[in-house]
Amino acid sequence: MTLKVYADRMSQPSRAVIIFCKVNGIEFEEIKVELSKRQHLSPEFKEINPMKQVPTIVDGGFKLFESHAILIYLACACPGVADHWYPADLFKRAKINSVLDWHHSNLRRGAAGFVLNSALAPALGLPLNPQAAAEAEKLLSASLGMIESFWLKGNGPFLLGSSQPSIADLSLVCEIMQLEVLDEEDRNRILSPHKKVLQLIEETRNATRPHFDELHAILYKVKARLRELCVAGTMTGDRPSSRSE
Repeated sequence: MTLKVYADRMSQPSRAVIIFCKVNGIEFEEIKVELSKRQHLSPEFKEINPMKQVPTIVDGGFKLFESHAILIYLACACPGVADHWYPADLFKRAKINSVLDWHHSNLRRGAAGFVLNSALAPALGLPLNPQAAAEAEKLLSASLGMIESFWLKGNGPFLLGSSQPSIADLSLVCEIMQLEVLDEEDRNRILSPHKKVLQLIEETRNATRPHFDELHAILYKVKARLRELCVAGTMTGDRPSSRSE
């Protein structure tokens, strides 16, 4: 039975799971769950995932949610997945797990909170929240600094000094890529001080092409749409600021 992946490509963890499947030749059916249309709140989807979040997978009679758990499961359950994604070596796995746990409590909270409250909210019918954006930016900047100074220590270009990407690299880079929906000034202000992080993005992109570019194309479409909304707001005298001051 074909693996089913319930996902929204605007969701950072959804992109990570889909890219992983494509890179590793895992046969799957992508089932779109559009968050902007509140499809994740439907009774039908709640039967699949009571947490009402994406991504979610159904593999035969087995249901699983939380992207890190999904990536670990796929790396272990699917034949042909290269060892570097989630090494058999217990010590290496433990290190990758530590990055993934850190991600959810730090980078994800900062990046998702900043993007939502400084840019994405109007597209979801929500107001911008400069105060929440400012708080999220502090955590985001601290997280990028930690990646730069700690997680990227070592000789290799990937996390933990590795020469090849792991599921942690894919997960964190998909998170950081959400910043592409910001205007160029905000994006560059946040990312440009972190040269190693920018290199990590490019190394991960190169290691997972063409699927990386395919999955992230949606961000540039949304960015254009946000720009249109911003221009429309300017014309009506109601332009929200995207800066987190």
